[in-house]
Amino acid sequence: MTARLLIYLLLVVGLTGAPALGADDFGLAVVLLGTGTPNATPDRQGPAVAIIGGGKAYIIDAGTGIVRQAEAARRRHGLEALAPGNLDTAFLTHLHSDHTLGLADLALTPWVLEREKPLSLFGPPGTKKLGDHLIKAYEDDIRIRIDGSQPQNSTGWQIDGREISPGLIFQDDRVSVKAVRACHGEITDSYAFIFRTAARRIVISGDTTYCSAVVEAAKGADILVHELYSDAGFEALSGRWAAYHKSHHTSATDLARLVNQARPGYLVLYHQLSWGGVPEERSLEEITAQTDIPVFYGRDLDLYSAGQLPAGNE
Repeated sequence: MTARLLIYLLLVVGLTGAPALGADDFGLAVVLLGTGTPNATPDRQGPAVAIIGGGKAYIIDAGTGIVRQAEAARRRHGLEALAPGNLDTAFLTHLHSDHTLGLADLALTPWVLEREKPLSLFGPPGTKKLGDHLIKAYEDDIRIRIDGSQPQNSTGWQIDGREISPGLIFQDDRVSVKAVRACHGEITDSYAFIFRTAARRIVISGDTTYCSAVVEAAKGADILVHELYSDAGFEALSGRWAAYHKSHHTSATDLARLVNQARPGYLVLYHQLSWGGVPEERSLEEITAQTDIPVFYGRDLDLYSAGQLPAGNE
């Protein structure tokens, strides 16, 4: 293991032991609620990210375990924006099941815990249908909770699905959000998101191969959160699965090329795919050997603040 790689690993592991940060301690930050994939990894929940801006949480994707992960992050980092009742704005990069299986949780659990606002959900075509059918599936539960003995409000269970296209899709007094079309195989409506304040910018790749639009989106960003698969792990695949991953996801070598072109402040890895028992250190080294951009191997509940390298980085 190289000395440089060891430094990076020590820094990333150290994130989980960092002092708790409150929402007022940064202008824009990202919390990894889930870094998993469709693989059933017990230590990684389904893909989900929270952007914290001005004391509010904006959720990207809704993997399994999302509300409990948000609560765990709230307790770890002192972020009241991630309390269940505050989770009312979300964005879907695309409609693959691993990115949406937690949507019922995100819609209904905060309502049961007394969120009064409907869930505002921004996503590609099909998002409204997904939300409508999900609520239809739970209509008996919703009816019983409203009409029965529970003191439930009659509004917080709703999903306000809004379908998006490339360009500015959201703006409030804290952040603006721009959607950029990613390159996820045959899924034409798959998006990366740019979250921006007056001074800071964070880019979330979603699922994508190397993609020129994502390169442009990430140029000069404070933080790029990007998926990858291990080059060495890919050698364990063959046939249709190899062809699938090559056309839908980003290899470590291609990701190094992307960050060398975009030059973000630093790169955070999530949705990490590896096969054949390749260790995390090997996946990380595949990238760090090819770029001078700081790279961090994201783990569930990690927090990164725009404009600040994790404590101790040189």
